[in-house]
Amino acid sequence: MKDIRMSQEQLPRNFARINSFAIKAMQWLNGFAHIIIGLALATSVIMFTWLFFKDVYAAANAHNLVHGFLHALGTLMLLWSISALISAEIRYLQGSKLQVETFVEVVLVLFLRKLIVMPVQDASPTTEEIAIWVGGAFVLGLVYVLVRWAQKQQD
Repeated sequence: MKDIRMSQEQLPRNFARINSFAIKAMQWLNGFAHIIIGLALATSVIMFTWLFFKDVYAAANAHNLVHGFLHALGTLMLLWSISALISAEIRYLQGSKLQVETFVEVVLVLFLRKLIVMPVQDASPTTEEIAIWVGGAFVLGLVYVLVRWAQKQQD
């Protein structure tokens, strides 16, 4: 199969300026996108923090601390996920590569959050639904361990 990628040497000289401009424009646009991502993540920290205190307040007023605690814990796990994404974004902006481990961790935390919040949902989950979420969390945990092991082998 023929390689369709073009190297810099294969570009006609007339396109050098256009190519340079296009690269600079895409780098600027990428930088702008990361500013937007950073602002969105910061906004979500504020929103999830507010939601956590709202959950605690609602639990105290409803005199149902167990139910409220599980909701508040679910909200804290969302905040933890956002924190992991912010850390990944900071590392990326400082020149590091994005690590698969971060995204597996975020999805794993979201699976665990679902399992924690399931008992206090309005509709009771079915056995199959619980099995799917537990199985998914197990598989993600296994993937996380394998990714971490592979990284240690490379270091």
